[in-house]
Parts: sequence; C-alpha cells; structure tokens
Amino acid sequence: MKVLKILVISDEESVSLWDYFDKSKLEGIDLIISCGDLAPQYLSFLATFFSGPVLYVHGNHDECYLHTPPEGCICIDDQLYEYQGLRILGLGGSMRYHSGEFQYTQNQMKLRVLKLWLKIKRRKGFDLLVTHSPAKGLGDGDDLPHTGFDVFNYLLDKFSPRFFIHGHMHLNYGRSKRLSQYKKTIIVNAFDKFVIECPVKKVSL
Repeated sequence: MKVLKILVISDEESVSLWDYFDKSKLEGIDLIISCGDLAPQYLSFLATFFSGPVLYVHGNHDECYLHTPPEGCICIDDQLYEYQGLRILGLGGSMRYHSGEFQYTQNQMKLRVLKLWLKIKRRKGFDLLVTHSPAKGLGDGDDLPHTGFDVFNYLLDKFSPRFFIHGHMHLNYGRSKRLSQYKKTIIVNAFDKFVIECPVKKVSL
C-alpha cells in the first residue's frame, strides 16, 4: 500500500510558503489541496514550483476566482476527483448568510451531494472529503456563517472516509482544533498549512 503525502492549506496564506518560500519545502509532497479563502495568486505561485496537482474548492470569500481563477490549478468543487487511486470529493462554500456566490442553504448543499450520488456509489465511496465549511457540530461555530452542513455528517456516517479536510474555522478563533476524530474519520482543519499522510489502496470496481 502506497502512502501519499498531502499539503493542505486554507484561509490564511502561509508566510513560510509565500514570503519565505524555498522549493525544498515542497520536497516529498505528492499533492496540494486548498480548502478555500486563499488568494488565487498564492495558489498559482505554489503551482509554479510544484510538479504535482494543486486542487481547490471555493471558500465563501473566493468570488474573485470567477474572474481571476488560480492558474495551473484544478477546481474539484462538485467533483469526485481521483489521483493515483485516491478518491477525493470536493464540496466548497459556506452556509448562506447573504447573497454571496459560494454560499448555500442546508438544502442546497444536500442537492449538490445528490447530484454526485451516482458517481460516489460507482466509485464505492471516497477517501477524502474536502470542503470549506465543517460538518454540523464537528468544530463549527455558533453563528450562521460558520454553522456546519448536516449532509457532511451523513457522508461521514455513510462512507467513513479516511480524512475529512476543511477550512473556514481559523485556529486563532480559539475554539477550533487542528485534528479531531469522528468514528473512523480523521478530521483536519487545514488553516494556514498542514501535512497529512494518506495510505491509498486500489478499489475493485
């Protein structure tokens, strides 16, 4: 079983990776995943120096991506993306609190999942759930913009992915954790930057 080393990033551009960048900091990394609310120029910068894919979902503050998408990167919003046998489900955006482009009601997020259902079943689930917002009650906030989505809890219960990676809840808010566990799934808050190691096994179709 091979292991992929994945750099996850979100919400705040890492000073270490941007202001004090050195290519050696990406050595051994197989994949970069952004969970949103990062400058598109930052993702483009990383893609320039990285030989593997740079994937992203949209955050609630990423409307600038509509006219300035990050160059050399792949949007996995509403996609079941596969890389070297790793199945990655992408669902960006936050709870709707005004008329922003990447904001959704609980029912709208459920509809997005429903549209992906056949792909998910065909691929026998997924290994990584990548979102901007957390799941309801799993590290989310008390205010409407930071409330988590119920359907994410359902996905975790139904498919038990190895990792659930999200952003939105800044670690300096004081109530968020970098790592937590929900049943068989490791939950990772990707704020700033963090590296995970994910075993990959081939799925028989």
